[in-house]
Parts: sequence; C-alpha cells; structure tokens
Amino acid sequence: MRVSPLPPLTPAADVVDRMRLDGYAVLDRAAVSAIAGCPSDAFDALAPGWNDLAVDTYLRDGGRYRRRRHACFVQEGDRLLQAPPRAHWQSEDYNALHGGMHRWFEPVTAETLAQAAWPGLIEGFGRLFSSMRDQPRWFVEAHQFRIDTADGIGRPTPEGAHRDGVDFVVVLLVDRVGIKGGETRVFEAQGTQGQRFTLEQPWSALLLDDARVIHESTPIQPLEQGGHRDTLVLTYRAGAFQGED
Repeated sequence: MRVSPLPPLTPAADVVDRMRLDGYAVLDRAAVSAIAGCPSDAFDALAPGWNDLAVDTYLRDGGRYRRRRHACFVQEGDRLLQAPPRAHWQSEDYNALHGGMHRWFEPVTAETLAQAAWPGLIEGFGRLFSSMRDQPRWFVEAHQFRIDTADGIGRPTPEGAHRDGVDFVVVLLVDRVGIKGGETRVFEAQGTQGQRFTLEQPWSALLLDDARVIHESTPIQPLEQGGHRDTLVLTYRAGAFQGED
C-alpha cells in the first residue's frame, strides 16, 4: 500500500516554467534523457560506479551508513572542464551539522567519468539553468552517494531540511534496493507550502532552485539484507566554488 504520494512529474518541455513558478521540478527518466541529450539506456552504464564508493568518514552523528565520491567541473556553454581535486566545503549557515569543515572525499573514478552519460547530464542541466539565469559559467560539484542500512537505518540528509548554498541542485535517483522510507520533502524557504513524494524510478530527478526552497529526504530502513539508496547530486553555483569567494 502506497503511503507517500506519487512524484508530481513535469515534462522536459515545461521544466523551465515549472522551476520559475514553484522553485522545483520533478522529472522522470525520459525527461532526464531529453535534457541530457543521450538515450536513457546510457545511464545504466553509469550505475556500476556506485558499487565502489568510499566510506564517508566525516559524519558527525557517528554513522557509517554513507559512502560517496566527489568531483568538480567548470562549465562554460558546451565546454566542460574537470577542475583539480578540492575539498567540499559549506558554511554553517547552510549545513549546521557539517558546515565549516573541509571534507576531502575520494574522487569519482576514471571509468565513471568516461561514460558518455556523465558529461551529458552535467552539460544538459547546465544549459537548462543558463536558460533560466544569465550566467556564462557554472562551478559544478558532483557527488555520488550510497546510503546503506547495514546498521538498521540510513540517513540521506543527516543535517535535516536544508539549502546547499548554491544556485541550483539536481538530485538524481540512481537506484533504491530493498528499502522503505527515503521520502523527499520540499518546502518554500520563505513560506509555508511544501510537498512530499518518493522518487522510485531509476534516473528520475528532482531539480531545485536553492534560494527558493529547502529540502530533505527521510531515513531509510531495510526490507532485505543489503538495502541501499543510490543518488547522484549535482550542484551549480555562479562565481566560484563554495569557499572560494
């Protein structure tokens, strides 16, 4: 029996209007494929990269439920350049739990970066956001996450409802296996309206205007041994990477 509402899906052609109206949009796999400019089966070649993530050793709640890899890019139009490895940094204003820390994560592997869908996703969403906001250059951070339930519970957003301190955020569901929970919740940053739903389709996505909305995902629990939730989070920021300006 379904408890969480179905995601409020937006066709690819209507994403900009939806983002301008609500500050967020939810896309199914077909819409993500259209924006990325690659066939949806190309995403499947990326998925094995989530089986080789490194344990996040920075969790201040003492958990061992999160694995991740990290990479940075600069996008100018259709030109995407990988930036040198750098620490992930957020201010305490945006991340009360982990803000103020220079967190060095293992890099995204060369095998994952070589897949055609990887630049397609980053560039496609970058072009979409540039059509909404007159920015010639985006500083992009890419985070591969696996939240597992080996200890009984996993927390996709241990910091709670939050903003990321960037311009735009894309949360792509890569897969969810043998779990319950993981409901997405989006709220107005300056208001009372909110919506909740659960992303279930692999390579569906949540797009966020980070200045207008806050978001969180509820904890997950296992339905079977090895239960986990995999996501790819892309953040787009004008001007500089966080911590540089």
